This record gives sequence, structure tokens and C-alpha cells, in this order.
Amino acid sequence: MNYASYVAADGSHTWGIVSEGTAYDLGPSGLNLAPSLGAAVERGIFGTVGEEFRNAPARPEAEIEFLPSITHPGKIICIGVNYRSHQKETGKAEHQKEQKAPTIFTRFADSQMGHLQPAQMPASTNEFDYEGEMALVIGKEGFHVAEADAFDHVAGYAAYNDFSARDWQLAATQWTPGKNFPGTGGFGPYLVPAADLGDVNELTLETRVNGDVRQKASVADLYFTIPQLISYVTGFTRLSPGDVIVTGTPGGVGRFMVPSGLLSAGDVVEVEITGLGTLRNTVELVD
Repeated sequence: MNYASYVAADGSHTWGIVSEGTAYDLGPSGLNLAPSLGAAVERGIFGTVGEEFRNAPARPEAEIEFLPSITHPGKIICIGVNYRSHQKETGKAEHQKEQKAPTIFTRFADSQMGHLQPAQMPASTNEFDYEGEMALVIGKEGFHVAEADAFDHVAGYAAYNDFSARDWQLAATQWTPGKNFPGTGGFGPYLVPAADLGDVNELTLETRVNGDVRQKASVADLYFTIPQLISYVTGFTRLSPGDVIVTGTPGGVGRFMVPSGLLSAGDVVEVEITGLGTLRNTVELVD
């Protein structure tokens, strides 16, 4: 089942199920099962809605304005250089063999945007890049979670695009500035319950720029696996329902292409993941 956050007909924020081209409103402007998709995750409603959703107020999917799948997560934990193919292109593959912990940075909730919303390239960067990724959303509170129990804490998965201002990211050893400009964290279009997907290692991630395939990898190519990530992250911080972990990007980012594959205004970037739909954002230059 595809769940989404979007703008209701009256302009308020809502959420619901998108099925066969129709969005069914389960939020405050509809069946009012929970005030937001994040709240639905917290209350255990997410992934449990049956066919009664068809009784909700409905609109064509083509008419809705998507919001980030989880609009106000308490934490967004991002993992850097976590696909073997990306390690290779960055020249860090040998270093990674000795790495005992994942590289972690954070993204602010207000830097996110939804499917079909513009990716806002700031005028202050000359190196705007894409990073197609898979995000997971935490379904229940966890601290010091064992790897064996990690998947029990995952509510669902979604596509993510960690658009990056590389010059800001690499100006110092900490990446936070280059990862937090407004309108640079694409998230969606759908959040899909983990139970609907089976083995996530069998999923394929593909990123396209103007229709050209730039990234393509199996989730099985992750260096630190999802259980390892959850166990490590909960070793230093408590995760709550609705928190997000963005698991890393494969090789093929624009910065390492020859000639450069960095983005320009008007470029259309798509991240497609098996079973999760296609996240699409068009680059827009902003002051």
C-alpha cells in the first residue's frame, strides 16, 4: 500500500493512501485517523488500514501537491559513502575496509520537499549534485537495538534524494552546510510499509537525470547493512517513531563523472526504487 503526505483541497496538510491513481484522504480533512502520516506511524495506524480507506474523500493523484513523506521527523540521520560503488568512485574503498563505524551527518526537517516540488539550487553554489537513496522510517522507539531486532523497528521505506551543494559540503571536514539548504531533501512520493516489500536487499535503486541513468545499484550493495545502521545509531541516540535514516547513495554522482555531471537549472532528477515509486524533482535556481 502506498501512503503519502500531501496538501488537501482546502489547503491544509493531510495524508492518505494512493491507489490506482487516486488519493484517499485519511487525515484531518478526510477520515481523520491521525493528524499526519508521522502521527499515524507513532499511533501504529500506518500499514494497518484496510479497504475502508475507499470510503475516504478522494481526488485524482495527478491533482495533489505532495509533501515530504514524513513532514516533521524529529531526527533525520544520513549515512555517507555507504555503497561499495560510491566508495570506489570516491577513492575511499581501501579506507572503508578498515572502517568500523558508518559516516553520519544530519539533515534538518525544514530542508525537505516532496515529490514534484523543485530542488532549490542556491545561487551560492557552483557544484549542485544529486544523491539517490533509500530512506527508512522508524516505527517504534529504540535505544541500544541489537542487529537481530533492527527490522522490528522499521515502519516503512521511501525514495530520497539528498541534493548536495558540494562546495559547501567539502569546505571543511563536516558536511552539514552542504546538506541543509532549503528544498534539497527530496522525500517520497510514497512511504510503503516494510511488510509490503519483503527482502529489501532485493530492491534496486536507479537515479536518472533528464532520462539518462546515472546511478543503478542493488540495496544489497550497502557496506553497512540496515540492521548495522540501526544498531549503531541507537547506540548513541534514541530513535522514535517517525525518525528517518537515509541509508546512502550508490556510485554515479555527478561530481565524479568525466565530464562533470553536476546539475543545472531545469534538470529533472528521478529516483526510482523497486516497489517505492519514482521521486521526481526539477532543479530550480534560487537566491
